[in-house]
Amino acid sequence: MQIEAVTGDITEERVDAIVNAANSSLMGGGGVDGAIHRAAGPGLLEECMELRRTELPDGLPVGQAVPTAGYDLPASWVIHTVGPNRHRGETDPALLASCFTSSLQVASDVGAASVAFPAISAGVFGWAMGDVARVAVAAVAGWRPAEAGSGIDLVRFVLVDETARSAFAAEL
Repeated sequence: MQIEAVTGDITEERVDAIVNAANSSLMGGGGVDGAIHRAAGPGLLEECMELRRTELPDGLPVGQAVPTAGYDLPASWVIHTVGPNRHRGETDPALLASCFTSSLQVASDVGAASVAFPAISAGVFGWAMGDVARVAVAAVAGWRPAEAGSGIDLVRFVLVDETARSAFAAEL
């Protein structure tokens, strides 16, 4: 599996699946979450509302992941995951790593060969970019699919600026 770090806009990535740094409600928000919801169009919110009505009445737990269609995005899939929030005392690196490994497993389950990730939990959730980069790269590099032959060939970390990209590049 090839792993790379680039600067860019995750909503414009031409990959099979992009990962959304979602909140547990799945109803959109700020940052990456809001940008993905705006770019995907109203179908994404409708599908998220249906997930809340059926499979996830209490919301998506931290560290887990769930897929939806990509709607108006270039990506066919959006994999939603909720990162740990340091401001709420969620400081366990294993919980952050689970966001990446759970998302990869969901991507594998839907047949995605290429996946783009943001810096989950950096920014408003209070994790330092260097810590996110270290945990994310180690989690992705160490991930093994539940079944042989995951088909994931490319993982791309799509980062907001050169400082963030450099933090991830240093870990690659």
